[in-house]
Amino acid sequence: MVKQELENLIRDKNATVGVIGLGYVGLPLIVEFALKGFRGIGFEVDQAKVDQLNAGTSYIPDVPPENVKKCVDAGKLSATTDFSCLGECDVIIVCVPTPLRKTKDPDMSFILSAGEQIKKYKRPGQLVILESTTYPGTTDEVLQPMLEEGGAELDKDFLLAFSPERVDPGNPQFQTHNIPKVVGGVSKDSTEAAAFLYDQIVNEVHPVSSARVAEACKLWENTFRAINIGMANEMARLCNALGIDTWEVVRAAATKPFGFMPFFPGPGIGGHCIPLDPHYLSWKARQHGFDSQFITLAENINSSMPKYVAGLVRDALNDAEKSVKGAKILILGVAYKKDIDDMRESPALSVIDLLRSRGADVFYHDPFVSEVTFDHAYTIGDGEPLRNQELTDDLVKGSDCVVICTAHSTVDYERLCANAKLIVDTRNALSEDHRNGSKAKIIRL
Repeated sequence: MVKQELENLIRDKNATVGVIGLGYVGLPLIVEFALKGFRGIGFEVDQAKVDQLNAGTSYIPDVPPENVKKCVDAGKLSATTDFSCLGECDVIIVCVPTPLRKTKDPDMSFILSAGEQIKKYKRPGQLVILESTTYPGTTDEVLQPMLEEGGAELDKDFLLAFSPERVDPGNPQFQTHNIPKVVGGVSKDSTEAAAFLYDQIVNEVHPVSSARVAEACKLWENTFRAINIGMANEMARLCNALGIDTWEVVRAAATKPFGFMPFFPGPGIGGHCIPLDPHYLSWKARQHGFDSQFITLAENINSSMPKYVAGLVRDALNDAEKSVKGAKILILGVAYKKDIDDMRESPALSVIDLLRSRGADVFYHDPFVSEVTFDHAYTIGDGEPLRNQELTDDLVKGSDCVVICTAHSTVDYERLCANAKLIVDTRNALSEDHRNGSKAKIIRL
């Protein structure tokens, strides 16, 4: 019986765990398995990443390099671009990107590519788990038929499950081992085997009745955030129109001990999950004739925020009798959230392009990001690459406007306020003391 044999291997730590995709999700996961005594093989198409890992170094800030080195030196972790090694794995976990097409429909190409490799090198007795965020039905509609080609049978020859990733880059409080793991298989045996596997590395496992429930769970989590951030952004615009301090309002509302959860406005939403995942849910809804109005409305509000921020900059410059065209504008932070280097879907990139398209001379400071190329942004402007500028007093003094898009904790905001002429703060990075002691005009979201 596949399940029993596999659980015996897992219990004795004799199971080899393969992870396809060694990014923000896959690398922490495989290192966690290796630290717990399992042999881990990482599969990547990027040779540079493979070389770094095999040399015992880490390119993900949340994964300490000493942990990678420890696992590599112990012979528990290796990386390769050779997918034929999938045949050595008892467990294969897929952690590849799931972006959107330009039409905002799901791009399944990475999952399909991983599936083709698994199909090519599969052997009897393997457990395959998909962690990539996707629409309900992907695991059993897409991966299961691929694994069944050639006559293989579920539960007899292989097991298949879905377990959504819940990575929060840059969050030191919640990492792989202490984030509850939802697991849903396409069969009862698949659920139980996958849950038993994850139970070896995480504190809590929550099995559900099917892979589709687990897939929907992930989309619900991120759609919940997207919709509530959309409401926070709309409330911020309303409060600004009414002359009310947005941040004071949300702090006051958060004192209610029940029935309220604070969400905060910003220049837009970024990262690989929140801007994209609701589209997977709404796309699947359309296949069933369902119009997901909340999701559409939230996406419209959130995607309009960079334009709203650019409008705040324009209006503030006009009040100072300056035009956007020719203005020197310093963007503070281009990563999508503070204290990380991840620029995926960062709203700061849209703000930059909108300002450049209006003729502004835009430059940026971000201690985590050395360069922004036109590949990263939407290139509404001229698309020329930008390089990180050292945050000197002269740089700030020479700027007509400073726009805080990401509130990195490394920035000296008191010094910033002492030297800036005009600041547009989209993240509430400036405390009341900063604002009170500043000579700069400060516009807050």
